[in-house]
Amino acid sequence: MRNFIQITITKKGENRARMGHPWVFEGEVLKESEKPENGSLVDVVSEKGKYIGTGFYNDHSKIRVRLLSYNANDRFDEAFFERRVRYAVDYRKTVMPGADFACCRLIFGEADGFPGLTVDRFDDVLVAQVLSLGMERHKNQIFSLLLRVLREMGERVKGVYERNDVKIRELEGMSEKKGIAQIPENELTEADLMPIIVENGLSYMVDVVNGQKTGFFLDQKYNRQAVARIAKGKHVLDCFTHTGAFALNAARGGAASVTAVDISGEALKTAQQNILRNHLVDVVTTREANVFELLTELKAQGHAPYDFIILDPPAFTKSSSTVRSAFRGYKEINLKAMKLLPRGGYLATCSCSHFMEDALFVKMLHEAAHDAQVSLRQIEARQQAPDHPILYNVPETDYLKFYLFQVV
Repeated sequence: MRNFIQITITKKGENRARMGHPWVFEGEVLKESEKPENGSLVDVVSEKGKYIGTGFYNDHSKIRVRLLSYNANDRFDEAFFERRVRYAVDYRKTVMPGADFACCRLIFGEADGFPGLTVDRFDDVLVAQVLSLGMERHKNQIFSLLLRVLREMGERVKGVYERNDVKIRELEGMSEKKGIAQIPENELTEADLMPIIVENGLSYMVDVVNGQKTGFFLDQKYNRQAVARIAKGKHVLDCFTHTGAFALNAARGGAASVTAVDISGEALKTAQQNILRNHLVDVVTTREANVFELLTELKAQGHAPYDFIILDPPAFTKSSSTVRSAFRGYKEINLKAMKLLPRGGYLATCSCSHFMEDALFVKMLHEAAHDAQVSLRQIEARQQAPDHPILYNVPETDYLKFYLFQVV
């Protein structure tokens, strides 16, 4: 056993940890051998004193310990983190081959053994988000290792930009900030912070400084391909388009017309740039509107101008306490879309909230179809792209639901 402070936890906490879940909650801590420093490594033990794992301690957070390892022989030196980095990168190289490796999530938090850390790659720019104090302490070492490993593989990467401008950091006792990571290996300049990426053959400019999350939503990459496969000749309404990715994929798939709708004028400006960049101005138009109101307005017009509707809303719930209201929100937009579509029309519908579990999302779809007096013919049921891997012992990693239907 290493000379770390010991945290004794309840049987409930032990059972979850033994099953491989990396979180120990505040209510599961029975005692501490002495008071740990927040962000430091501690050993977690059972009531009988048996070793369970080692992780980052933080009494600011409801997640009191984020487990990093279950091996009592691990030494948390540079070699340890390099192994983790190489394992994560090698996995992406396998599941995101070819051009997809230049535009993917390299580190997906707990799913890669880096609790609270996200790193996305946008061509030669890496964008990181650090949401745990333990990772904050080790981030520069991990960033340097990532750059070294990628460069050794012959990948052209300039450096790392940090997008730590999120409220959740306050729950860990950290401040919000963003900027170029302060590591010697960084070659990034301000001029590099609007990288051009290619996804599914389409070109996008990514605003890594001010765009949502890390600048671009990579998890829907292959779901966009699924939309493109059935879009030929369709008149498509892409709701919650953000910067236009689903709309552009539909157009590339041969859609007759695409209307890309979002309530954010700033997002639509970026979408318009992407439409121009891909020479699709004759197919794709944008519209600034509230999707709920627009679907109601279109139905009131008494005709069906679209035969393919895409619903990719932001997460309607970010906690278990708001799932019921989220259910109503998802049902409302899906019901409106089903009523608007002609028989034989197509619907793509998503939820990106872990708390809206798949069984509940399916229940919502059944209710919406019943109320709309239609039947749903399922074409595909999909999840997030494999660079956002799902760990079965960590259900929080399973968050994206994506369904394609024909409405009959």
